Amino acid sequence: MNSIFLNNTKTYSFSTRDELIDFALQEKKILVAINAEKILKNDEKLKKIINENVGYTDGVGAVWAMKQKGFKQTIKIPGVELWLTIVKKFENSKSFYFVGSSDEVINSTIEKLKLNFPNLKILNFRNGFIRTDEEREALKNDIVAKKPDVVFIAMGTPKQEFLMDELHTAHPALYQGLGGSFDVYSGKVKRAPKIFIKLGVEWLYRLLKEPTRFKRQLVLIKFFLRFLIGKI
Repeated sequence: MNSIFLNNTKTYSFSTRDELIDFALQEKKILVAINAEKILKNDEKLKKIINENVGYTDGVGAVWAMKQKGFKQTIKIPGVELWLTIVKKFENSKSFYFVGSSDEVINSTIEKLKLNFPNLKILNFRNGFIRTDEEREALKNDIVAKKPDVVFIAMGTPKQEFLMDELHTAHPALYQGLGGSFDVYSGKVKRAPKIFIKLGVEWLYRLLKEPTRFKRQLVLIKFFLRFLIGKI
């Protein structure tokens, strides 16, 4: 598969979602959403995990950078949509395990999944608040025992990537980090209107809804400036 390093972050170029899903499933890898923030993030442990797995272009900045490097067919693949594409594609053939968010959100997510995908094989699920080594070990042992084909972890970066890496070592499968996707799917958090999504500025909608994110979004300015001078 075509890939390149963006600021030492290995990122793959995919022209369709199916291309990404089939490759990741065959390799039994961890899917990591790549955006401007992750590309510029100075976290060697996180970069090592990304570079050993499958980083895909979740953010418009990552797509721009890939196209600037010559990968003209690269498309934006939002993680908040990708996991549901995987569920729909393998509802009748794969088994699933879900970890993330609060009890309220994960319970609502599972209830909605059962309604929308009645044939979905859900092996187990739990919230994303793993506070002790005992809880972590119990989760790992349960995944090893149940052997799911697909594991979704929604805890936010880099916590979810660190956990997926540990779990993947114990039980190779297709893993995907989902951030706040369960909150969106359950209806607790509203996703940006379609016009923001179409224009590739979901980050702006989130900033307008949560002005406290301003400091975090400053990385986008840094990314854009480096992109303009070809330093990504």
